[in-house]
Amino acid sequence: MRVTTELHLAGLGSWLPEEVTTADAVTRGWYQDADRTASGMLAVRVAGDLPAPEIAVRAARTALRRAARAGLAPDDYGALLHCATYHQGPDGWSAPHYVLHRTLDRPIGAAQVGPGCLGMLTALEMAAHRLAADDGKDAVLLTAADNFSAPLVDRWNSSRLFLLADGGAAAVLSRRAGFARLLSVGSVSAPSMEELHRGGEDLFPPGITVGRSLNFEERSDHWRRRWAEGAAPPKVHLGDVVAEAVGRALADADTSLEEIARICHTNYADGALHTIYLDPLEIEAADGTWEFARRIGHVGAADPFIGLERLWTRGDIAPGDRVLLLAAGPGMEVACAVVEITAPYLPGTARQEEDL
Repeated sequence: MRVTTELHLAGLGSWLPEEVTTADAVTRGWYQDADRTASGMLAVRVAGDLPAPEIAVRAARTALRRAARAGLAPDDYGALLHCATYHQGPDGWSAPHYVLHRTLDRPIGAAQVGPGCLGMLTALEMAAHRLAADDGKDAVLLTAADNFSAPLVDRWNSSRLFLLADGGAAAVLSRRAGFARLLSVGSVSAPSMEELHRGGEDLFPPGITVGRSLNFEERSDHWRRRWAEGAAPPKVHLGDVVAEAVGRALADADTSLEEIARICHTNYADGALHTIYLDPLEIEAADGTWEFARRIGHVGAADPFIGLERLWTRGDIAPGDRVLLLAAGPGMEVACAVVEITAPYLPGTARQEEDL
């Protein structure tokens, strides 16, 4: 979608716990050394028993402080969109309203957005539509957070595509000036591939209600057996969906991949990063965020915005640079956004920058 309304990222924040190195995980018997070598991962972030919505609150407070420098006050926000890839708390309870109560604390709508790891880019598109359609409020707060330290999750072995990490990110999309202008945002899906993440599991009762662990490798093994037995593999490759989604986003932004300064992508392990993102786009790891993603892990929907914040606050991107945000998730679906940096990062006081 070409963004024709003047919309800007006015604030950005993230919160990450301390890292646990993959070398330590091998020593403790959590992770196989061969898998560690193949993944290229050096560490993941582990939050212990800190609830995911509280992580979102910490990231949001940073984004809101930064957005306040652009003149945005709590009454200027029209909605909060919260993203999650794993359970946030009690069934029948609203994590988005928990985040809202502890940040803006205004009587506005708050909703949880999916699907999965591209949720924050989906929320960005929803926020763009809202701000374009209703000029009653000037901003929308986006948050994402997960904590995979739950008993039914083995972060080290649930998938060879990534290592699950805890943390969160937040962003403020606004009609007012910010540090980056949103040029395009959108997604492309291949719904015939949805069963790849289902892997033969029954839809009811939901696995979590009968104590089934989150294990993508078991689902992948299911399909390897089916294909070996003669079942037809998917006709679509996820890399092709990535290439199509990126192509549309670039065209809508009137730019090309050669004009993109950096790419903020999902924090996959080395092999998956190349197969799904780098090779289909014919780019190198240095064009993305692998340099620090390999010390973070896959933080669900937050990854592209954690990457953008790192690049911006370190001065690795400057006014005039265009950045591609890219994520893939169940469905299968790929989402992209193109932003143009319009202002350098200016550190605040120690008080303003607490919790970073």
